[in-house]
Amino acid sequence: MATIADNLRVIKERVARACERVGRDPSEVMIVGAAKQVEAERICQAVEAGLQHVGENYVQEAMHKAPSLPSGVVWHFIGHLQTNKVRQAVGLFDWIHSVDRVKLAEEISKRARQMGRTIRCLVEVNLGHEESKSGVVPEELTGLLSEIKDLPNIEVVGLMAIPPVRESAEASRSDFRKMRELLEEVNDKRIANVRLAHLSMGMSADFEVAVEEGATIVRIGTALFGPRH
Repeated sequence: MATIADNLRVIKERVARACERVGRDPSEVMIVGAAKQVEAERICQAVEAGLQHVGENYVQEAMHKAPSLPSGVVWHFIGHLQTNKVRQAVGLFDWIHSVDRVKLAEEISKRARQMGRTIRCLVEVNLGHEESKSGVVPEELTGLLSEIKDLPNIEVVGLMAIPPVRESAEASRSDFRKMRELLEEVNDKRIANVRLAHLSMGMSADFEVAVEEGATIVRIGTALFGPRH
């Protein structure tokens, strides 16, 4: 039976092979362990094996686990963030992947300023215009970035997406490609104080395709930790 350390090694190898296929450096890709419903002991096993970045979907769950994890872990919030949870989130998380509205960005900025922190933020894009998902639709992305670009104590560094469910990883390639093109379009507009470097996209079932299409952050849950209970 494969251990979590085995799983992490295999994931790194798969990322490296995906990078090799398209001429990328594997060091450009950050592996975030998506730890929703994963107990702290298993997360610690991954950290001991070399995982540096841990992602959580719920603020309360992360706060419950945090005291059991090593202090060097970099915390990523990868779920939908409610405004009334921002103070707690800013106190723990180093990255927030799901900024999708001005009010949320303003609250993150306010709380980060109060705590003397700077939070790295990604804007979540609702690529498929799905009502069941959070995120700004592509047509409104530039407008949102223009409104939040000067907020203090947040650094908008990229985009995040959970594309529509497809029948295969290969079928998601066009979605990942659209995200890369969207990032390039924003950077080509040369909006003051906006320079996007990161694409958070790709999960256990499709991260290799996402890497081939430009992902710099992949969020891996089941392939790393095993099935959730």
